[in-house]
Amino acid sequence: MRPRTTDWSLALSVAAGFGTGLWSLVAGRAEQWWIFALHGMAGAWLGLLLLPKLWRVRWRLLPRPGTASPATWRDWRTLAGIGSTLLALLVLGTGVAWSNGAVLVVWGYNLLNWHIVFSFVLVLLVSWHMLVRARPLRKTDLHERRQAVQWLGLLAGGVLLWPMQQWLQRQFQLPGFTRRFTGSREIGSFGGNGAFPYVSWVADRPLPLDVATWQLQISGLVEQPVTLRYDQLALRDTLEATLDCTGGFYTSQQWRGITIARLLDEAKPTPAARWVRFRSATGYHWSLPLTEARTALLATHIGETALHHGHGAPLRLVAPGQRGFVWVKWLVALELHEAPDPAQLLAINSSWTTPIGRGDTQG
Repeated sequence: MRPRTTDWSLALSVAAGFGTGLWSLVAGRAEQWWIFALHGMAGAWLGLLLLPKLWRVRWRLLPRPGTASPATWRDWRTLAGIGSTLLALLVLGTGVAWSNGAVLVVWGYNLLNWHIVFSFVLVLLVSWHMLVRARPLRKTDLHERRQAVQWLGLLAGGVLLWPMQQWLQRQFQLPGFTRRFTGSREIGSFGGNGAFPYVSWVADRPLPLDVATWQLQISGLVEQPVTLRYDQLALRDTLEATLDCTGGFYTSQQWRGITIARLLDEAKPTPAARWVRFRSATGYHWSLPLTEARTALLATHIGETALHHGHGAPLRLVAPGQRGFVWVKWLVALELHEAPDPAQLLAINSSWTTPIGRGDTQG
């Protein structure tokens, strides 16, 4: 393909992969499998687009027969392009390896973690590279029949490679075949507290909360604010739900506690209430629509065993269909509002800096 067509297609594939990748972090319902499919297709398309790109620039990187090393190695723009290419290969390699069941931990991070890290760096580098070197597309880059056929051929190849990979996994029972549609691997289902790891979205590490002084407050747009002690949270309800962590594992457990619907019926939300904000002792918080929140559970136990501190004791949210970071731990408050909190993304990425989140003081 023409250079401009290739370059802009590469940028588009990176953007598509990055966008669907971010979207996949909040997609936990089975019917959202297509988001992960689109992510895989965008990655395959990126891989195919790298072939004509590398062929076109090969003489910038490799010496021609009988010549010295190309002088372009000393060009910082060429070095930036090489860096982008290497990062793209790392993104593709870690993504393919993870989705096919490979397990590798480097410096405490698994392949999925590295895939995400490399993706963020790649987007930054490609964006900068396009600002510096990209040229606008021309009509000939878009309307020429040969260009269109080549472009559509590579796009179709990317689309077809994803289902082909899925078929190969099923056909040969590869390790990736046992993964959930999100790519997460199963750990310790129905094994209770000690069967799956303690994790936090970033690095919350509060000290254990004292159940003797701990309280849950329900406030905001309610007619009757409610304050509950731990001994007032009777084990009335059980919910089987799958916690799917964005760190790459999932676990299904029998969670016990009390449904939020019971508590909301007691607090009596006002007609203006539309969202429920779940607030942790660390300052971490997330919101769910009121109708969805009513079907969720506030868990004090896994099976017959009280929650361990690392799993959110004395109380955590269990939100079926939501990814693990939404399952707020160390709950201290439910607040009803008209809309979700626009600052919740900031809160979940900064709660580890609070005194309680750092473990300097006890909640």
